[in-house]
Amino acid sequence: MAFVFGDISLDVERRELRLRSALIRIEPKVFDLLEFLIHNRDRVVSKDDLVAAVWDGRNVSDSAIAVRINAARRAIGDDGYQQRWIRTIARKGFRFIGDVREEVGPPTPAFPAAAAGRRIANHVPSGQEISFCRTKDGVNLAVACVGEGMPLVCTPTWATHLEHDWESPTRAQLWRRLADRFRLIRYDARGFGLSDRDIAEISFATFERDLETVVGALQLHRYSVLAISQGTPTAIAHAARNPERVSKMVLHGGFALGRNKRASPKQAEMAKAWIAMMRQGWGDEDSALLRIFSSAWLPGASAEQIRWYANTLRKSTSVENAIGNRNTADSIDVVKLLPKVPVPTLVLHCRHDNSVPFDEGRRIAASIPNAKFVSLDSENHVPLPEEPAWHRFVGEIEAFLSDI
Repeated sequence: MAFVFGDISLDVERRELRLRSALIRIEPKVFDLLEFLIHNRDRVVSKDDLVAAVWDGRNVSDSAIAVRINAARRAIGDDGYQQRWIRTIARKGFRFIGDVREEVGPPTPAFPAAAAGRRIANHVPSGQEISFCRTKDGVNLAVACVGEGMPLVCTPTWATHLEHDWESPTRAQLWRRLADRFRLIRYDARGFGLSDRDIAEISFATFERDLETVVGALQLHRYSVLAISQGTPTAIAHAARNPERVSKMVLHGGFALGRNKRASPKQAEMAKAWIAMMRQGWGDEDSALLRIFSSAWLPGASAEQIRWYANTLRKSTSVENAIGNRNTADSIDVVKLLPKVPVPTLVLHCRHDNSVPFDEGRRIAASIPNAKFVSLDSENHVPLPEEPAWHRFVGEIEAFLSDI
């Protein structure tokens, strides 16, 4: 038995989800959830129904269910805003909507053959292409490209892993949403992810040179830049020095002054505290310290999301590279470059962000000429897909970048 909807098929016997002929990798619980929703598409399915059928009646939190619902939506090219396939019924549960065809034997997706070579709107790209480029000091940087359209280059935050981030319950939905609209280009920072780990230097100068290496290797002549958190100073410096190449810039949760440059004893103490936690907890898979560290960045995240984020940090690099990167970021100062940024800029910041103070985002927006500033009602460093602020976050980015 297979269920076919649009150009997607769910093969129950083979336990395969496919977009056209491409296999979409999803975890077993997400497959079970999708199958149950589709089987019961003639009614609203409550959370209790899901717990009984998918989790065999075990005690499961609402946030754990939300994570799996969002994973199912990502897998089939849906999202919580459009709800093309999975609709949330307020205070009732969920319902699978849209036309579904049941087939016995190999499924035949209901879409024209001529469409096979085209990018179809609202469908998530099935994968990313990863390649490598080499810096002048001999470091191999991993670069991921996916999607079509205007190039959108994302500077790395301080702990990235191109493969793990693509599946992350806190990050993946943003990347996949953007990849469905732009040519999304991400790269792992030196020392992190799939880039070389054994490196001789981590400095702000290498941050700048690595970005130059990536855009040069891809032969990009005109592109937009998206920077989150620690990636913002690199983007600011790049835009100030390359205004003829950067068409637009989006900065979220960023800073122009690192913690040790803010003339704040509290911020300096926080920098030391983070380093201490990293030294003690980085190599431990079950580290409570690393989960506490992660919770400070995402206080509204579920326990499962925190575990995933903490494990991604640990898998992304060695503790030595993490601390070296963190010390470099804490000493950054690009304040003098802000008035020299001539490109259209969107600055977003979560109002209750405890990791990077709201005033840091405000400083950037007030100093870059004609920058647009958007404050988001969230306590997380980056909004989570389950919260209302996420939809405004993504909507503002898409509207700003699309208005060319």
